[in-house]
Amino acid sequence: MARESGTASAGAGLSSREVILNAARSLIGEKGYDGMAISDLSSQSGLPPSSIYYHFGNKFGVLAALLERTFEELHALFPNPSSFDDLPPLERLEAWFSAACNSLDRRPDYLRLLVAISVGPHKDAEAVQQIVRRIRDFAHQSWVDALTPIFAPGDGEDAKHLVEELAVLGRAMTDGLSVTNSFDNLSYSSQVGPFVSLIRGLAAQRGVA
Repeated sequence: MARESGTASAGAGLSSREVILNAARSLIGEKGYDGMAISDLSSQSGLPPSSIYYHFGNKFGVLAALLERTFEELHALFPNPSSFDDLPPLERLEAWFSAACNSLDRRPDYLRLLVAISVGPHKDAEAVQQIVRRIRDFAHQSWVDALTPIFAPGDGEDAKHLVEELAVLGRAMTDGLSVTNSFDNLSYSSQVGPFVSLIRGLAAQRGVA
């Protein structure tokens, strides 16, 4: 992952707080949270340690703020399935998932950061869990919204249960693709076709028009 220069970031009009968070994202991607020191943050951002402590209190405060900003960025980046309500259900799913994967291909560091945090020593901290839960609940609900018109347009409990199971699978797939993207340079968008084909096959099996 390319390093971001604190001087360049500041020159682009970012606040000291944003410069520090950009540096933290880069460092966590390279070293993991546990391997990132305040001295690393200072060197990467071009700002003194006193500025880091002033804005965040400690290193854990940097992590919490970075996760919060990541949620806001993901929320703005991801399309809402309702944006494609003019399409038939299966085409709607494909259009939404394609747009979501295109967004991730432009900024794969978002999910890489979450994966790095999920295996780190502070993953059980309440502040971390709250923000990660919000991110994952948002992703899960997006999948539910995308899949419901296909498999559960009515009130059947079995159909709703299937949608919940498929939503968990969809979210897990994008989690796994963040690792595959890092190791195999496989884009998110390359998996749209195979996944949509699976959904189409399942819909046909269940007699969905």
